[in-house]
Amino acid sequence: MTKVSFDQADFRKTLGQFATGVTIVTTLGLDNEPIGITCSSFNSLSMDPPLILWSLAKTAYSLPAFEASPYFNVHILGSDQDSLSNNFARQGSNKFKDIRYSKGLGGTPILEKHAALFECKTKYKYEGGDHIIFVGEVVSFIHEETKPLVFHGGNYAGIDSLI
Repeated sequence: MTKVSFDQADFRKTLGQFATGVTIVTTLGLDNEPIGITCSSFNSLSMDPPLILWSLAKTAYSLPAFEASPYFNVHILGSDQDSLSNNFARQGSNKFKDIRYSKGLGGTPILEKHAALFECKTKYKYEGGDHIIFVGEVVSFIHEETKPLVFHGGNYAGIDSLI
């Protein structure tokens, strides 16, 4: 099969036409430190059993922690949480400085505020090109009556601005 070449920047821009919600995925690191990343590659997978999926770049600093952890949490962010998203999108450690959280499954960090939360047991991990796809079995979930944070065309957007 011949590989078709294309412009990656244009490909990313084209993918940006698909509006997504914004999540922060958290777990515990190898030294039991809280780990979190901003992620827009989140999706529902199955109702029975309840499964969700998300992906993480193979080059991510936090990949070893997520690969080793039996649990993770997916926080869907509310429309007023773009600064929190930016905090967890930056590279490096210590993203939890001045961030309030409680402990969930296996001690994993649960952010104090969110539009929705899924506490998950890591069920499967798959190769996905330059990413690893994580499938989680939802153990518990909760949602608030709030508008979600949306990402579209490389920027945050209010859901009302997309309609």
